[in-house]
Amino acid sequence: MTGIDEIYLPELNPFEPERYALIDLDAVESNVRHIKSLIGDRSLIAIIKADAYGHGAPQIARAALAAGADMLGLVHAAEAIELRDWGIDAPMIAWLHTPHTDFMRAILRDIALGASGWDLDAIARAARSVGMRARVHLKLDTGLGRNGSTLEDWPKLVQRALKYQDAGLISVEGIFSHLAVADEPWNAETTVQIARLLEAVRDAEELGLDREKLMVHLANSPATLAASIPSHYGELALEDAVRCGLALYGLSPFYPHHSAEELGLKPAMTVGTFVSAVKEVPAGQGVSYGLRYQTEKPTTLALIPMGYADGVPRVAENAPVRLYPAGAPARTVRVVGRIAMDQMVVDLGEPGLSDPSYGYLGARAVLFGAGEDPAVEEWADAAGTINYEIVTRISSRVERIYTGGSEHSEELLYDPIQDESPIDEEFLAAWSEWHDEEFLAAWSERHQEDNTSDSDTESTPNA
Repeated sequence: MTGIDEIYLPELNPFEPERYALIDLDAVESNVRHIKSLIGDRSLIAIIKADAYGHGAPQIARAALAAGADMLGLVHAAEAIELRDWGIDAPMIAWLHTPHTDFMRAILRDIALGASGWDLDAIARAARSVGMRARVHLKLDTGLGRNGSTLEDWPKLVQRALKYQDAGLISVEGIFSHLAVADEPWNAETTVQIARLLEAVRDAEELGLDREKLMVHLANSPATLAASIPSHYGELALEDAVRCGLALYGLSPFYPHHSAEELGLKPAMTVGTFVSAVKEVPAGQGVSYGLRYQTEKPTTLALIPMGYADGVPRVAENAPVRLYPAGAPARTVRVVGRIAMDQMVVDLGEPGLSDPSYGYLGARAVLFGAGEDPAVEEWADAAGTINYEIVTRISSRVERIYTGGSEHSEELLYDPIQDESPIDEEFLAAWSEWHDEEFLAAWSERHQEDNTSDSDTESTPNA
């Protein structure tokens, strides 16, 4: 050794992520099966937009399909094309476009496209260019006020679609809309939207579309789950297919009125890190920027190395963090002071807890998850937002770790854009035994090879 007296060191493990989002694919598959049990023989469009609400689109797509999902729903065509690059060949639909959308590539990759106005003409032009029929779902705005044809323009949209279909440029495969207040099951507005959609479908049929060849879809997660709770509309919104996003990830759209557990759902994401510092402070100690929090008495503070760069809301003061110290019982404490870009502080409530025997330094710190861990809704409440946003905003700096799932395999552990090949089984086994000297040598050799190959080889997507 150096002869220098070291202060206490926690157990060191540089081969595990410092910040992580643990994604339970078994939970995702369970949620899919539960949704399927609610909808009978209708189709399930699994919504995996926005990188599957932050959970990882390729992994969630495969888990959802393995559990019985019939189709994948994305917002942008680019998201769907990326999934094709991952080798996922299931039916897909994308419906929010701009003048910069690559319609030709989407058609060539067999991605169904939503259309509600100018985009129908753009899709038809792209179809003519590639010599291939585009698969189209026509979208109607039944009350949400976002994209979708107006009620007044609907007949014209259908007529244009029929002309393009007769010209061999498109096939109209569906009609859909989006609900505005389905997360308020007592709100009668949803029944109004249902009625408007059904009337539009009848109008489309009268104009010449074949109803038997159309997939009509309206229900989102709350409308689908409303079939199992008291609501104004029950199963009326389910139609031919449902589009579920939030429910896939085990989160309740009805919180606090109905929890995920009450709805038969299992949260899939657990976000955590490890305590990076503990210190004793006197009464009156200010904490973090603005010194918005002052300790009332001598106490112990613990530093949690996650902040808004990791997707943690800056405004979520007093949010819960569950700590698992090695020498003391697990406990839930609260964030104090302002959350910074990379870190936040929790107050352990009493002095003396920096003593190494308690094991707070290096202790696992869980922001939200399942079971005894805080619910994501507690973070949403602290931030004044919804559970959707909290999971979706977790940034790429937080490493995703996947467990379970019938389709979970080593090929899902690498990014085809960044890495040239999957991690082999031998290397994975060695990784789990990182402290072994033989593995350390192998790890060093492997990274030297990687550095050499990176300079000579251009990485490309690998399905």
